[in-house]
Amino acid sequence: MNSPKKRGARRRKASRAGLSVAVLLALGLGTAVARGSEPLEKPRYSPTQRITRDRLAAAQASVEALARQRRELAVPSGWLDLRCSFHAHAEDASHTGGTRPEMLADAVKAGMDVVFLSDHFRPPRDFMASWRFATNGVLFVPGSECRGFLAHPDGSVMAQMEAPIPAFVKTVGAGTGMIFLSHLEERVDHDVEGLTGVEIYNRHYDAKRDMAGLVAMASRVTDPNDLAELQALVRMYPDGVLCGQIQYPQLYLEKWDREGKTHRLAGVGANDCHHNQVFILKKVDDDTARLGTIVDKDEDLRPVSVAVRPGLRRMLEGRKAGEIVARVDLDPYYRAFRCVSTHVLAREKTEPALRAAVRAGHVFVAHEWMGNAKGFRCTLEASGPAGAEPVARMGDAIPFAAGNRIHVESPLPGRIRLLRDGVTVAEAKGSDLDAPVAAAGVHRVEVWLEIGGEWRPWIYGNPIYIRDGGK
Repeated sequence: MNSPKKRGARRRKASRAGLSVAVLLALGLGTAVARGSEPLEKPRYSPTQRITRDRLAAAQASVEALARQRRELAVPSGWLDLRCSFHAHAEDASHTGGTRPEMLADAVKAGMDVVFLSDHFRPPRDFMASWRFATNGVLFVPGSECRGFLAHPDGSVMAQMEAPIPAFVKTVGAGTGMIFLSHLEERVDHDVEGLTGVEIYNRHYDAKRDMAGLVAMASRVTDPNDLAELQALVRMYPDGVLCGQIQYPQLYLEKWDREGKTHRLAGVGANDCHHNQVFILKKVDDDTARLGTIVDKDEDLRPVSVAVRPGLRRMLEGRKAGEIVARVDLDPYYRAFRCVSTHVLAREKTEPALRAAVRAGHVFVAHEWMGNAKGFRCTLEASGPAGAEPVARMGDAIPFAAGNRIHVESPLPGRIRLLRDGVTVAEAKGSDLDAPVAAAGVHRVEVWLEIGGEWRPWIYGNPIYIRDGGK
């Protein structure tokens, strides 16, 4: 009999191995969610309700209306606002469906500036030997998802990959290396000592929380009428279908807020993109088909019979055994990049400058499908003449001083809230917030947008650490 430890390890491995129907059904309805920082408002609709024609149309209308209200905000002189993707997979595992050339083409299409690759560790291959150059306007930085982290060392760390975790963290983070705690839902109590930062959002975690919805969506591929409707929705509202699962990451933010009281931790958004959410239906015979994704082996595809799904017979008629009779692509890299991005405020578009900016926490995370977030700004200002240089930017640590204020400018109007140590201390509706700093604490900002009749999170700014003493 397998031990609980081995079963747990296999379960974690499966949960990250893509979103195959077989894996989803084997895992059940996902992981319990611990209570974390409260959302601005509870969601009005479930992910399943959001992926209906009426709700998708309403969401798209909101996105288009907001785009017409967008204001262009100039990036401060000497800085660049670079749209980046963290936690990106291509050609790195059997459960990854996409290629690096495909990723590059979609990064250009999505307006990405930088892709931080997260190759799965596959010895003897050195993940730092992956793409490490700029081409077609996109800079690629190598790295790996390994041992529960996103690792972006300066150079090869192959000789230290089996070192104890504290030594491994220290090795990866040496020099300008970066290491982030990944998949926080699996390691909420993990020590953050020595880390560059943490994921504050992970696309895959949302999928895990809505496994029942994913299975229901996959089942639509087995009926001709349901399939036609799903294909129409993906064609008309591609972002809305993929991003309907996005939820406020309470569990992640609660840990970030808690650990920020004693550590400076850069918060990044994780695409966790593989281009593997491509549902396929293969004919077995006139009465049976197999359902799964493009990365599943035939034996792992789930059998579906005409007896259970009568409409399936029409789909199988005249097709050859082994033929793919239906295919629905939910997550090309272009859509994944729009789902969530990490904006880095850097001095120049080079790997050293990017590393310095991320390590300093000059970062914010945005669900870009809702609106272009470039230009968002959150600074600490002193009382004085307008236009003066800010006292601090996102990621900076500074001593508490009476009279200082948090100033926020958003490209889109919405609801802006300022949190101190995870608790809301100020809120404004519109495109600006200006609030006095009443006490020391970890001050971070969120921006929410009204999309399709409900308020949904759009931007998570990195904190300004206002300390008693400035440490």
